[in-house]
Amino acid sequence: MPIHGLNRLRTLLIDDESPSNSSLDSSILPELFSKLACLRALVIRQSFLLFRLDPNLIREIPKDVRKLMHLKYLNLSELHIKRLPETLCELYNLQKLDIRGCRNLRELPAGIGKLKNMRSLLNGLTCSLKYMLLKRISKLTNLRTLDKFAVGGGVDGGNTCRLECLKNLQLLQECGIEGLSNLSHVDEAKRLELKNIENLLRLYLLFEVVDWEDKEEDEDEGGEDEGEGGGYEEEEGGEVVNGEDEERRRKNEKDEQLLEALQPPLNVEELWILLYGGNIFPKWLTSLTNLRNLFLHGCLNCEHLPPLGKLPLEKLALQNLNSVKRVGNEVLGIEESSDDDLSSSSLSSSVIAFPKLKSLKIWDMEELEEWDYEVTRKENISIMPRLSSLEIDCCPKLKVLPDDLLQTSTLQELSIRGCPILKDWHKISHIPHIEF
Repeated sequence: MPIHGLNRLRTLLIDDESPSNSSLDSSILPELFSKLACLRALVIRQSFLLFRLDPNLIREIPKDVRKLMHLKYLNLSELHIKRLPETLCELYNLQKLDIRGCRNLRELPAGIGKLKNMRSLLNGLTCSLKYMLLKRISKLTNLRTLDKFAVGGGVDGGNTCRLECLKNLQLLQECGIEGLSNLSHVDEAKRLELKNIENLLRLYLLFEVVDWEDKEEDEDEGGEDEGEGGGYEEEEGGEVVNGEDEERRRKNEKDEQLLEALQPPLNVEELWILLYGGNIFPKWLTSLTNLRNLFLHGCLNCEHLPPLGKLPLEKLALQNLNSVKRVGNEVLGIEESSDDDLSSSSLSSSVIAFPKLKSLKIWDMEELEEWDYEVTRKENISIMPRLSSLEIDCCPKLKVLPDDLLQTSTLQELSIRGCPILKDWHKISHIPHIEF
């Protein structure tokens, strides 16, 4: 790659997306860094599908990266690197570091706290990055985006990332917190005082980090033979208690307390709750009066949805809520009234549930049998009046959907797959785009 005469270059994209043999000679990087000291933006892309023994595979970033002293944007996403050089922490002008999808990356450099101008640390999908040290993150006080804040997991419990260090990042607008179930004490979540980080607009709460390979091995080895005692204990009175069930119950209770303590600021616009083990959703959920997007995934023990119809949601996605068998009036957030309560003014009033909802996705709800309302109020009630896109996938027991959902004139896109006993097809002929 000839680089003569490019010493004043400001932006460089190195794109080596070949899935077989790399055309990029990785040994050229030190020379590039030395000659292109005026760079403001650098993107290095290399296919993650490359054979691991390919001699040109980029496995590390040269120490010469320190020479790019004017660099503001560095994109190393999906490279095979295991670590970042400490010299990267001398790029004091760096504002955005993208290391998303670097699956082999094990830790961040110790001096990353020196990057005072950092505004975006995009470190999602870094499955080997199990924890981040406390002092490294809490000093990045200008951060607006932190894709992944990994809780616990380190060998040095005194230095591993604790939730409370996020208190220093008062400018955060987007944050993902992973491994919440690793927290030893609920007090740590309370000390964070998340609701006081007032600039926060997008929050992603992930309670578990699932290693599917380990999970499959455990299932293969477990079988049905529990051996001597089988993990069961007998209480007074002869009642048999499974020790694993008791441990699971305690964990679920802790998850409930943690989530209740992690109340976000009222102005949050997007919220994801993933792999939450509690039985109920937090009380504060329906107080988020600015919430636009909500995604609930893998909340396996929750049997009922909260009254989400009160919120100004525009997008709602529900996935793997496998204890939910029926969705009815409770989700609308509309209180029922008796005849005695209805005055002449209330008779003419209009009640709207999900007033701004445009997109609804329901996936992998294995136990869901019915989604229908039995509204008994005599007021004028409107449900999802702006819904334009409905997607239902892999709900094998679902038998019925509410008429309001299918017959609304605003519905433009309908996708239904994996729902073999759902039989409401005569109600959907007016929808322009239908997929089965």
